[in-house]
Amino acid sequence: MAPKFDPNEVKAPLVCQYGGEQAPSSVLAPKVGPLGMSPKKVGDDIVKGTSQWKGIRVTVKLTIQNRAAKVDVEPNATSLIIKALKEPLRDRKKTKNIKHSGNLTKNVFLDICRQMRKKSLAKEFKGTAKEILGTCFAVGCTVDGQKPIALQEAIDNEEWELPTE
Repeated sequence: MAPKFDPNEVKAPLVCQYGGEQAPSSVLAPKVGPLGMSPKKVGDDIVKGTSQWKGIRVTVKLTIQNRAAKVDVEPNATSLIIKALKEPLRDRKKTKNIKHSGNLTKNVFLDICRQMRKKSLAKEFKGTAKEILGTCFAVGCTVDGQKPIALQEAIDNEEWELPTE
């Protein structure tokens, strides 16, 4: 027999999906069904909670307690960079494998680095900055008008000034 339902127990499943869009209930059902939640209702909550990340793939942390879901968006480096580029929405079904051409200012770049610092495994801030530059290269954007790989070499040679935090 299954254990008795505890109303004070907190469960926190993670779901990756595009912001502002309804997740298929086939994705949500195995994660929230055993917790006594309706996948449709949770999907509507996710759409409301991720409306400012429209069209960008983000990780959503659902905090479920006493059959009530709370939606928290946990953006990764890629989603922060794409949001900072302020590109127009595109139809995912029509255009595939897009390269995001754009330029980030140094201040915006450092702000993204500070947001990602707690998730980073680097010992120092410059290591986190190099991780984010690698993500910028993968996304296809530049930072301060320079290619990310050139800036990584400049950080190694201590030619590009970075704050300690």
